[in-house]
Amino acid sequence: MALTNDSQSVLPNASDSVLTPERAAERAEVLDKATRAKAVAGELARFTSARKNELLLAAAGALVERTEEVLAANAQDIEAGQERGLSESLLDRLRLDAERIEGIAGGLCQVAALPDPVGEVLRGRTLPNGIKLSQVRVPLGVMGMVYEARPNVTVDAFGLALKSGNVALLRGSKSAVNSNTALVNVLRGVLADYGAPEDLVQLLPCDSHDSVQDLITARGLVDVVIPRGGAGLIEAVVTRATVPAIETGTGNCHIYIDASADLDEAIALMLNGKTRRPSVCNATETVLIDAALDSADQARILDSLADAGVAVHGDAENLAVSGWGGEVIAANEQDWSDEYLSMDIAAKIVDGVVGATEHIARYSSGHTEAVAARDWGVCQEFVDRVDAAAVNVNASTAFTDGEQYGFGAEIGISTQKLHARGPMGLPELTSSKWILAGRGQVRP
Repeated sequence: MALTNDSQSVLPNASDSVLTPERAAERAEVLDKATRAKAVAGELARFTSARKNELLLAAAGALVERTEEVLAANAQDIEAGQERGLSESLLDRLRLDAERIEGIAGGLCQVAALPDPVGEVLRGRTLPNGIKLSQVRVPLGVMGMVYEARPNVTVDAFGLALKSGNVALLRGSKSAVNSNTALVNVLRGVLADYGAPEDLVQLLPCDSHDSVQDLITARGLVDVVIPRGGAGLIEAVVTRATVPAIETGTGNCHIYIDASADLDEAIALMLNGKTRRPSVCNATETVLIDAALDSADQARILDSLADAGVAVHGDAENLAVSGWGGEVIAANEQDWSDEYLSMDIAAKIVDGVVGATEHIARYSSGHTEAVAARDWGVCQEFVDRVDAAAVNVNASTAFTDGEQYGFGAEIGISTQKLHARGPMGLPELTSSKWILAGRGQVRP
């Protein structure tokens, strides 16, 4: 069964909110910050690439220089999370160390090195009347982010927003409030030192769930909102937002091991996807094993999971055909659908690629699906049949990541089909506008 991300994952019904003085003050703060963000969006849209890169590199340097300050704040969040009984997977998402901060800073440097999408001409031509027509990339404007206990998202969102010309309004979870505050203080300090508006990045209050509702209904001030977290949070934001929302999805990721697979390679792919970092959305949550494999090979796959400390969930009768003698935790319907985000995996023996893809079609979250096979016909059939943002052929599900794709960082993994799908980098954070350049032409 999936773990919830934190206590901020589900929003209250709008009718549940009572406008107490504290609530009124919180709402006023959100709207004030959104207004200030809107006020500086036009200035940011005119920043040159060199100017944005200068700020990104300065921010990266400042994060490394002020590591101890950030780690002290993060230690407060970790201690509070332990007292609240957060799971180890959530604490892992929340935890920072010097190496992780260097990685976060490195992400900003990578974003600085990427091409600036703003101003790119997508298409254009000269009309018969002489008017020059062009479609050009432009920033979305004010970008609201709602996310859970991952303070690295604070910096990733700032970096991608800045490079793509967007102002960042960040609403992190209460469980990471000290870490997020410290990080945003560093970023705002750099902006101030370099003569840029500090309000290009702002942290919204997180004392109650209602501040999310304030953000996602701030039409006219916020141009887009992106939720990043568990299924409950994403569903609540997408269904209740009056601001345009880009849906990022949970990662119920599968790997199908075909009878034609190199078994050593397939097991390595499965274990990498499951055990590398089980608390992230690209972790492998289900392994589907081809019934055409002999029982010894089926048992070997399951043994490798047990040897790695992974608990196997499934139907004991289904897995019994392998002759495997390990413990099977009975899986209910929800177990097949949800993320485990832990050292647990669901396992099922299926009738070839058709059986695998039918199972995936029923239970997939549309994030990442992988196949291990040496038969290219099987691989192509898997690719054709599976409907997901990413389909990995003989590659671990862990590769669905903006940095691995060369995006520097990602704002999230979009599982929707409009505008953006898969890891969202700089181009996905832009819109476009049409420019017509004439010489006094009038329409007859």
